[in-house]
Amino acid sequence: MSIESESSRPKSPASQLMDEQVLPAEANRALVQPDDEQPSPVNESEEMHFIEHLDELRSRLIRSGIGLVIVTILCAFFSDQLVNDLLIAPIKNSSDSIVLQNLVPYGQISLYLQVVFFSGFVLSFPYTAWQIWQFVVPGLKDIEKKASRFAILFISLSFFAGIAFGYFVFLPVSLTFFAGFGTTQIENNIAIQDYISFFVGALLTAGLVFELPFISYILSKIGLLTPAFMKFYRKHAIVALLIVAALVTPSTDIVTQLVIAIPMILLYEISIWISGYVNRNNEALR
Repeated sequence: MSIESESSRPKSPASQLMDEQVLPAEANRALVQPDDEQPSPVNESEEMHFIEHLDELRSRLIRSGIGLVIVTILCAFFSDQLVNDLLIAPIKNSSDSIVLQNLVPYGQISLYLQVVFFSGFVLSFPYTAWQIWQFVVPGLKDIEKKASRFAILFISLSFFAGIAFGYFVFLPVSLTFFAGFGTTQIENNIAIQDYISFFVGALLTAGLVFELPFISYILSKIGLLTPAFMKFYRKHAIVALLIVAALVTPSTDIVTQLVIAIPMILLYEISIWISGYVNRNNEALR
């Protein structure tokens, strides 16, 4: 007499239903578990790539900071000349009636620190721009790299031209107007902190505004800007530049505002010419 094994016995309907529910669940776990345990190599690669970019940026910023510190320390050895011959000279040449005053105990120490740091920033600007540009260049396309071969030279020359304009043109005209305006019954005693804020703000604004031709060259070279576009919006740009000149000029005098507005408008016209020169082979863009 043969004994039937348990596997050959027929199962009850309840047992068959439980097997149908358990087996698919185990099969799904078997399929999903290996994917959950193994990390995605694409995500890990992207994460490492992002971290490498952050490390590169940190390295460039550290180098820029070191360069700034070195140049600032060198400027500290000439702090008296920077304060007397560069900072105070424009306001003294504008009028003999203006008197600079120090209103806080640490005012002159703060003044010297600001002058030395600002001088170090201006002189180290090309090196800082070069470090930032070296971080950006690897992500550019070939046409963009070709368009920006002399980027640092253009940026530096434009920045220094703006600084020179602010120092030799904008400051003398503005300070002469301020000194001659109003009644003689009121003495023009100016706090040194207010003066240096005006001095630094005027020079930095002029330096940044003079970057407009370089920006126009780059955008035209990569095809984002055309002379036709700039000519079409010339009137809008002039109004916008006049508003900017009114905002950055500390007085309501129209002459002082025009001193900064007219060069900005001329720079816009130069930018149109630069864009036309870049796109000279494409007549449709003129």
